Amino acid sequence: MTMMKHFLGAAATLALGAGAALADPALIFDLGGKFDKSFNESAHNGAQRWAEETGSSYNEVELQSEAQREQALRRFAEAGNNPIVMVGFAFGESLGEVAGDYPDTKFAIIDMVVEEPNVRSVVFNEHQGSYLVGMMAAQASESGTVGFIGGMDIPLIRKFACGYVQGVKAVNPDATVIQNMTGTTPAAWNDPVKGSELTKAQISQGADVIYHAAGGTGTGVLQTAADEGVLGIGVDSNQNHLHPGSVLTSMVKRVDNAVYEAMQAGPDMETGVQVMGISNDGVSYAMDEHNESLVTDEMKTTVDEAAEKIASGELEVHDYMSDNTCPVE
Repeated sequence: MTMMKHFLGAAATLALGAGAALADPALIFDLGGKFDKSFNESAHNGAQRWAEETGSSYNEVELQSEAQREQALRRFAEAGNNPIVMVGFAFGESLGEVAGDYPDTKFAIIDMVVEEPNVRSVVFNEHQGSYLVGMMAAQASESGTVGFIGGMDIPLIRKFACGYVQGVKAVNPDATVIQNMTGTTPAAWNDPVKGSELTKAQISQGADVIYHAAGGTGTGVLQTAADEGVLGIGVDSNQNHLHPGSVLTSMVKRVDNAVYEAMQAGPDMETGVQVMGISNDGVSYAMDEHNESLVTDEMKTTVDEAAEKIASGELEVHDYMSDNTCPVE
């Protein structure tokens, strides 16, 4: 298998190299890098799985600035890569500008809807998975106070937070949920020091379980939670293994499946909006040997029953993105 990534420094020039094969897929990571142990890394894992299973190759690039989004899309399209998969809502505007110029190229964007005939828009019901880990947090908490730390303050991350609060309150209506966002710029996705500071502040207010949806910043959240003797909750990828015995669970968002399926479909990939939630294994909570001692049978039964109700439609978790409000705080 060959993976080619070429990024030429200060000039911010992307080049794909002469060896790029026609119709190889391409993957563009969001800021924070492919080894962020979260969102980007899940995408990387999906691409790797596809490459290993098929023996095929793909191109990839890690962006270093916002300005490179449109450039990366055009370079890959002009090189004949198809489909081109991009990770993150922030590609929305650039893809809207580019997709129409390459009608024979298929694009897949994760976490944003772009209404172009050659685009697959993959969105997740993060609020559903966050509800489940919120229920688990409330059951595990001894203080009755839990926390949430988001990355960049955008509606998508408020969607995580709102689902989490609903799950917490479903178990303990009197619980306190402390919420903080890391920042208002893309730098908020990769600031473990700030993540650590916010975690310490929440612990000082009584939080003993803290859920992050903050990309690379979350490594600081989970590290500090473990160091301070409270429980963390991971996100996107299964992060239980980062601090065994200190990560209660992880809200797994199957970005890897979305990338894998797009690459597997190739140039024949179906376009339109694809929604991934509990009912189709798009989101879930993680159980493994690293957290099994933290999750009781009663906790798991409670959460699994809720998951079944959400999947069947019996239980509806409010989606912050529907009206930018949350019914509980």
